[in-house]
Amino acid sequence: MPEVEIMIGGRSFEVACQDGEEHYLHSAAKMLDDEASVLTEQIGRLPESRMLLMAGLMLADKTAGVEDKLKVLEGQMAELQAELDRLKNAPAPEPERVEVAVVPETVTETMAELAARAEALAAEIEEKAGAAE
Repeated sequence: MPEVEIMIGGRSFEVACQDGEEHYLHSAAKMLDDEASVLTEQIGRLPESRMLLMAGLMLADKTAGVEDKLKVLEGQMAELQAELDRLKNAPAPEPERVEVAVVPETVTETMAELAARAEALAAEIEEKAGAAE
């Protein structure tokens, strides 16, 4: 079982941990040291036991806040999952009927005749304009 030296509040501690857990121990010690540093900056030097107690309580308070937020988020996630499941299991919506207007053939023929007349008139105007010059 490895012995790891950690620093908390400017004080050194030897702590034993399981093989491979050293990284987690250093991470936890860093969190506790950050809280202890805040205390030392605000209050000054404290007895070791009081400093560790207060830093631990501050971490516990933060942890409780995170757990409360986690419960709220888990509730929201459960609601969203239920909504997703409901939408996935809902029957497909009825297809909508879309009507597209059909242009009658007589209208198309009339438009073609009008276009032909307009072109004929344009040609006639061009001839008269060319003859007048």
